[in-house]
Amino acid sequence: MARPVEFDENKVLTNAMEQFWKEGYEASSVQKLLDCTGINRGTLYNSFGDKDTFFKSCVDQYNKLVEQQIAASLKNEKLGAWDAIEAYFDESVINVTNKHRSMGCLLVNSVCESINYDKEIRKVVRGSLAVIRKALVARLKDAHKNRKVKKGVSVEFAADVLMNSLHGIRVNSRDGKTPRQLKELIKFTISSLKK
Repeated sequence: MARPVEFDENKVLTNAMEQFWKEGYEASSVQKLLDCTGINRGTLYNSFGDKDTFFKSCVDQYNKLVEQQIAASLKNEKLGAWDAIEAYFDESVINVTNKHRSMGCLLVNSVCESINYDKEIRKVVRGSLAVIRKALVARLKDAHKNRKVKKGVSVEFAADVLMNSLHGIRVNSRDGKTPRQLKELIKFTISSLKK
């Protein structure tokens, strides 16, 4: 009787997630995924499915990081709306490890590469970004209700501006901008919306 394959699923998913995050979906060959995870081809396919399915599992793993960042900032009721929004940018861009900051964002990187993806993978990535936008909208509604958004700026437009800034800041972080430079971009974006 064959022994069951033993491996740390969380570690495998984290290592594969970082491979996809660093090099993208297309450049992350099955062999690179096997090398970074330490599992064999049979284990990959039996435990995680094909490369597309494995990538989706890695996005789910990344979403756990996103959920922690949102919980610590946007869903923190002790913070006012704009403080919570700034805290989200800090949590997701400034306070991450240098390694993760230099890789940008798995979701943003994937959107930039998504022309090569099938519709199902695009849907998964966009769904993850929509979770971030929804959390921003909730706090922007609070700010709008308390008249803390500049006159003439709708909640939806403010959310689009913040998401656009988040994407750009993530690309800038991958391009080597320092945390101080990124923080200045964040503060400028927020001040352009805040009353």
